[in-house]
Amino acid sequence: MAVGDCSLSIQKGAITGLIGPNGAGKSTLFNIIAGFLKPDAGTVSLAGENITGLPPYKLFRKGVLRTFQVPHEFDRMTVLENLMLVPPGQWGENALAPLFRWRRVREQEMTVRKKAEDVLDFLQLSRLKTELAGNLSGGQKKLLELGRTMMTDAKIVLLDEPGAGVNRTLLGNLANDIRRLNQELGYTFCIIEHDMDLIMQLCHPVIVMAQGKVLAQGAMEDLRNNSQVQDAYLGGPAQ
Repeated sequence: MAVGDCSLSIQKGAITGLIGPNGAGKSTLFNIIAGFLKPDAGTVSLAGENITGLPPYKLFRKGVLRTFQVPHEFDRMTVLENLMLVPPGQWGENALAPLFRWRRVREQEMTVRKKAEDVLDFLQLSRLKTELAGNLSGGQKKLLELGRTMMTDAKIVLLDEPGAGVNRTLLGNLANDIRRLNQELGYTFCIIEHDMDLIMQLCHPVIVMAQGKVLAQGAMEDLRNNSQVQDAYLGGPAQ
């Protein structure tokens, strides 16, 4: 049982950290929330609505977005095209619409393109908009994944190790963008991360998982002095 008797809540408008040793059940929990795995028991709720077991595409339309430790870009499409693909329900997806409703298709495409260009400006990636996504560095791909979450009305964004494999300069940019999305646009984040500096910088509260359960939660400063957390994850008392 990867996750059992695990109960937690993510506050709207917060950046919540989710930490714990490898095998604690963090990614499994994300997969359950985002619909990639169906739980054997228990309930997942979004703003009071039971969303347990809904498939990812339905949860996506409800504003539940999940990123992965290894980015999943369309590597042979440009950075701009990767963003323009995201919004659901586009008229161009209908095979007959370009023939009979071409003006509507064109207008919508222009609107989506403008939004994608605004997102790239926000992330300081505009210079790469015509670059194939497969040519980006690991850190740039993480920024692109964050940009994809900005192309729809996200209610909660589940970030799985956004700092993994990212150099310190781009990691600073990524942290700043997450903070701006939270403070300026009201995005709610839950972040799995092993980089404690990033967790300290961004997250409050922080939830600690171990053996598929919540071990403790609160401010990172307090958790560092929690003996159970030290034994399970942090490797001894804080110095």
